[in-house]
Amino acid sequence: MSTESKTTTKVAKKEGNAIAKTNPAERFTNTVIKQFGASAPGEIKVSDFQKKLIQNYFIKMDSVLKDAETKRLSKSEQYRDALEFKWENVNMQKLAIDVVAFSSIGLDPLQPNHINLICYKNSRTNKFDVGFIIGYNGIELKARKYGLDVPDNIVIELVYETDVFKAIKKDANNPIEKYTFEITDEFDRGELKGGFYYQVFNDDQTKNKLVMLSKKDIEKRKPKYASTEFWGGEKPVYKNNKKTSETEKVDGWYNEMAYKTIKRAAWNDVVIDSEKIDDNYHRMAQNDMDRVAGEVQNEIDNNANATVIDIDSEEITDQPKLTEPQPQKKVEEVVDKETGEVKDDSPEPGKQKPLF
Repeated sequence: MSTESKTTTKVAKKEGNAIAKTNPAERFTNTVIKQFGASAPGEIKVSDFQKKLIQNYFIKMDSVLKDAETKRLSKSEQYRDALEFKWENVNMQKLAIDVVAFSSIGLDPLQPNHINLICYKNSRTNKFDVGFIIGYNGIELKARKYGLDVPDNIVIELVYETDVFKAIKKDANNPIEKYTFEITDEFDRGELKGGFYYQVFNDDQTKNKLVMLSKKDIEKRKPKYASTEFWGGEKPVYKNNKKTSETEKVDGWYNEMAYKTIKRAAWNDVVIDSEKIDDNYHRMAQNDMDRVAGEVQNEIDNNANATVIDIDSEEITDQPKLTEPQPQKKVEEVVDKETGEVKDDSPEPGKQKPLF
């Protein structure tokens, strides 16, 4: 072998070893940037922080796929879709564009209540599209980045029977909207009556805004598929994985759910500045429309005979929801009741066979 051939072989081996040492998250990051570049030609500037966020999207997405595939395999064959939840079946081009958009805002899927990932089957492409649900902390980040007149702070409180709350609205004699609030019995506040949020503007207090929500108002915002594990109420009893005619009462975490519902309403109340809207914001809006359309189509395709276990974006967990049809199972098999995290016993991404 010539000296030139030996040198070429050594260089190839060195490059091959370097690629092999790259972990799956880094390969995913490179794939995202490459896919995004193919769809949006031009110079792509991705900061080191954004690259870290993109790797976090890989870690979360990998967990979501494993969790969904475990549930797919646990279903009886008559309800089991043939399409496996694996990376090869994910629409990577769409995912790449969305990940760049959401990560540019600073939304981190590994941080509590920032953003959640869901998979839904696209019947036209026979691939899984990935939808993103922004959590209440993510809504705050979005409002601060794109808001027209963003408050310096928002106070959020629940009001109970023994509390003393008085709203002082703006009028001819009172230029600043405000309130008084007193807790008279810290450890036995009685039944929940409602809550409020108060937008605070330090430089111009005349813009301060008080919004009150009764318990009825909170109930209006309750998700369609609200889990009794969190909202409380009656749920069916299962025996041998089969639904019975019996029911049991679940206390749930209603007050916590009410608080988070008010917080979502508070930051959604911030008006978006049209001059700040960029391609990333448009991509967020498009993703939301695609996700809703995909979920509706899934429901039509799957029709009946299966229960959709749905953890809505306004649930206490703000965790991924699966629109794939599920067998009749308890919600506990999907969510950890203490942390609200989707259970995942899969190995670490770095220990897998390379995917990219």
